[in-house]
Amino acid sequence: MKFDIIVVGSGPGGYVAAIRASQLGKNVAIVEKAELGGICLNWGCIPTKALLKSAQVFEYLKHSADYGITVKDSSADFEAIVKRSRGVASNMSKGIEFLMKKNKITVIKGAAKLTAPKKVEVDTDGKKEIHEADHIILATGARSRELPGVKQDGKKIIGYREAMVLPKQPKSMVVIGSGAIGMEFAYFYSTLGTKVTIVEFMNRILPVEDEEVSKAMEKIYKKNGVEIMTESAVENVDTAGAGCKVNVKTKTGNVTLEADIVLSAAGVVTNLENLGLETLGVKTDKGKIVVDDHYKTNVAGVYAIGDIVHGPALAHVASAEGIICVEAIAGLKPHALNYNNIPGCTYTHPEVASVGLTEAQAKEKGYDIKVGKFPFSASGKASASGHKDGFVKVIFDAKYGEWLGCHMIGEGVTDMIAEAVVARNLETTGHEIIKSVHPHPTMSEAIMEAVAQAYNECIHL
Repeated sequence: MKFDIIVVGSGPGGYVAAIRASQLGKNVAIVEKAELGGICLNWGCIPTKALLKSAQVFEYLKHSADYGITVKDSSADFEAIVKRSRGVASNMSKGIEFLMKKNKITVIKGAAKLTAPKKVEVDTDGKKEIHEADHIILATGARSRELPGVKQDGKKIIGYREAMVLPKQPKSMVVIGSGAIGMEFAYFYSTLGTKVTIVEFMNRILPVEDEEVSKAMEKIYKKNGVEIMTESAVENVDTAGAGCKVNVKTKTGNVTLEADIVLSAAGVVTNLENLGLETLGVKTDKGKIVVDDHYKTNVAGVYAIGDIVHGPALAHVASAEGIICVEAIAGLKPHALNYNNIPGCTYTHPEVASVGLTEAQAKEKGYDIKVGKFPFSASGKASASGHKDGFVKVIFDAKYGEWLGCHMIGEGVTDMIAEAVVARNLETTGHEIIKSVHPHPTMSEAIMEAVAQAYNECIHL
């Protein structure tokens, strides 16, 4: 069949690109070999948040007395928690199916491969068909990275996908990597009662976050019984016995940890295999497809977005790239994406959210900075809700007042970070934030207070 645009992959990059293209009057097809919605909706962003919510509810029950409520005999039904998560994912995938029909997008099931200019071969259970389009957008995403000596078997050594659907709750788990994925699963399992040990190669957990955020989170995790080993690396795992013997290299020598399950959460690797890139000569660099500001590859009519191009491997980034890509195809001349203003979120408890430069990065770039920090322990809403851990930290350029960075750890901060993203996009100054009346009592007041603290105008500290 002939289309204006064929999108390969239906994750948050692909399906958003397809919908926007349809809105712009294009005849669109989307090719997906698994579930609509891709990893994010089915095995990533959405089902993990369902698991984390169950853990949070269980945590509330365990601390109900702190709120003057007595709850007796609360327990976590691991199988039911997993079932709920899968139900949420299934409903979301059905929602994408509805959106495809609503926007008159042709869904083609199967594995896609570029075979010639403007042509895509789709293999559906051995049956191959050729489809043609003037523009082909690749959005095939990524999968869990396998580490040397830690080959995933899907049973004892697992990736994030298996971690969502284990048949029973493990008594102990070693988590390799302390990025968002590792930290979220560490919170989920430890809250339900699994003994969790985090092994991180860098010198602190959440290594991409501001150092103060990392230190605060490490203190909270250790208080909650999670063991943390930084500047350490898993060299190999022996799965011959009933569980796993994990050989860890540390600063002071090798140690052996024993656990039921090892979760490898040390990043992702792109899905570029069997796409036919070599056939058309699509250029790649270090496992990523090379594109311009509008996501064109070096081959006319071929584009790439999401995890398979250089940039943060985040769902909201893929969606933004997809919209820019199809708007450029439609001749709308969209602005290039500002990768310096991309928010990052970790949905632990407390949550972590950030955008822009950390304090260390700002100093490294030579900025003369103003730093403001407001702890949630001074927030009326945080005290009332019983979540006083964490803070909001802001960094401003002292010379021009540019908002360089914002870093938060606390209850619900992933829903607050957008204020900083929008303000930075509008080139808002610190004093404009201070003079913007924030509702009281709310957690969001902490942003205003942190900015005021940077300018020595904070009222509640």
